[in-house]
Amino acid sequence: MTVHFIGAGPGAPDLLTLRGRDIIAACPVCLYAGSLVPEAILAHCPPGARIVNTAPLDLDAIVAEIRTAHEAGHDVARLHSGDLSVWSAIGEQMRRLRDLGIPVSVTPGVPAFAAAAAALGAELTLPGIAQSVVLTRTPGRASSMPEGETLANFAATGATLAIHLSIGNLAHVTAELAPHYGADCPVAVVFRASWPDERIIRGTLADIEGRVAGVERTALILVGPALSGEGFAESCLYSAGYDRRYRPQSAESPWRGWTPEAEGGGNG
Repeated sequence: MTVHFIGAGPGAPDLLTLRGRDIIAACPVCLYAGSLVPEAILAHCPPGARIVNTAPLDLDAIVAEIRTAHEAGHDVARLHSGDLSVWSAIGEQMRRLRDLGIPVSVTPGVPAFAAAAAALGAELTLPGIAQSVVLTRTPGRASSMPEGETLANFAATGATLAIHLSIGNLAHVTAELAPHYGADCPVAVVFRASWPDERIIRGTLADIEGRVAGVERTALILVGPALSGEGFAESCLYSAGYDRRYRPQSAESPWRGWTPEAEGGGNG
């Protein structure tokens, strides 16, 4: 018996991975975070599966459900929204389960920031503008922020910021970031990325707060010069003169004659 933690993606049911779909279909028990995981994904559960919405349950009750399944020898599909590597609360669940000797596996999912960037049609890392993306949040009731992990510190790098779980703190966000990025820095707020009611609000640090009336939760804030999609150089990757192993440019190129098989990358 294994508990399979599965990232269910940002919202659109068809953004679930094939691996996640197949695991769900093989598990007689499914626990899902009903506040964020779309019910359409539950259609992959096998007939007769026990399906439990964990939104109203505390950690003890969730672990109790899993222990019951474990004692019956039933695999469990444990669904969380987005990807499991950030803000999923799987760490505390896995710690409890490992203490109980219950095996676990983890299947990644499409993260919210990637779905938001796709909705914007944006690349978050542009040559000469930004080559890093910082995934962060502001303090909330559920979690405080460690000392040093401040918006001001992250903004000092000039990276693109993907600020989660913070739409209710938007005034604080803009006040912290404007001195570093400038008031005219582009901002995008993506509400429920990939859901049918997805909404995109664009603005700047100076005016975004006045544009997001009615958006109170389930929204991602993206900030940084890269969101303008302008003022960047083309990368060397596809430059005609760039010497690379798959496209050597001269007879003297160290890549001349290189093949994947030469480095053990072939099928033979």
